Amino acid sequence: MQMALKSRMAHRPGVDAARMGFAPCPSVRSVRPEPAASRSKPMSRRAESCKVYASEALSSHAEIRANLSNLDKVTILSEALPYLQKFRGKTIVVKYGGAAMKDPTLKAGVISDIVLLSCVGIRVVLVHGGGPEINKWLEKVGIKPEFKNGLRVTDAATMEVVEMVLGGAVNKSLVSLIQQAGGSAVGFSGKDGSMLRARQMVEKDIGFVGEVTKVEPSILKYAVESGYVPVVATIATDEKGQALNINADTAAGEIAAALQAEKLVLMTDVPGVLRDKNDVGTKFASLNIRECRELVQQGIIAGGMIPKVECCIRCLAQGVRATHIIDGRAKHSILMELLTDEGVGTMIVG
Repeated sequence: MQMALKSRMAHRPGVDAARMGFAPCPSVRSVRPEPAASRSKPMSRRAESCKVYASEALSSHAEIRANLSNLDKVTILSEALPYLQKFRGKTIVVKYGGAAMKDPTLKAGVISDIVLLSCVGIRVVLVHGGGPEINKWLEKVGIKPEFKNGLRVTDAATMEVVEMVLGGAVNKSLVSLIQQAGGSAVGFSGKDGSMLRARQMVEKDIGFVGEVTKVEPSILKYAVESGYVPVVATIATDEKGQALNINADTAAGEIAAALQAEKLVLMTDVPGVLRDKNDVGTKFASLNIRECRELVQQGIIAGGMIPKVECCIRCLAQGVRATHIIDGRAKHSILMELLTDEGVGTMIVG
């Protein structure tokens, strides 16, 4: 476990993990020394104003403001600065889903996190699911949602609703929220620009569910280079043009690999990878690929966590520098994971 914590430290800017001491408990995160500042280009006037807006949004909770002194606020900003400098101009792919999409307060926090990162020059790509909203609309049209092995059974009628809701209502709602918060966003379906190509999965009786075979990232690169946050609905097409429903974790991972992203962040409804699923105190701060495979063999990584970890491993094998599994139910978990010395989830590295 000391090696896991050292690995996490090594992936933070300017940290010499070999000089640190570590406790053996997997839930302990040692506070890192102040990172050395890296070079950064001057920030544009628009980015400066947008950063101020987003920072005010992050400080909007009265109960938090009341307990923070001016020194506290300055200390927080000082701690974040080296990370902002390190990741400026880098691409971070965030998969957004779960409880953070259903709770209005959590959703507002995620949006403000995305806007802040974008406004300080970090290239964010937001990949989203939309399960609860899809279920609601299926019930409205008299279709009972059905799942097998964690995958939505998607017949022709269901696929029509999935595409309408995921690529329409949910996608454009997120675009609108980002823009209302001071950012610039553009919505895409994986069908746009042949971004996501897929083949139908071989499992029986699940219908139009696909696995990604190719990612064409050109349209995403153009968007982030132009200062936009691409918001991607995970609908792909096969060689015949048939729309296919794609698991959002899988799609985000493949997009991150195609973009050679600095990081992939998977927002979930759990705190991270736990040694004991019933004890948050056993959360792993950092794991590498070998340790992940050992934990799968031991049955510690099990159930729905297996495909998420496998997604992270595939990304790392294809050149993504680091992956993170975080709890979307925690306020501002994206910023806490990426921009603080301690983080909040589990980082998986090569």
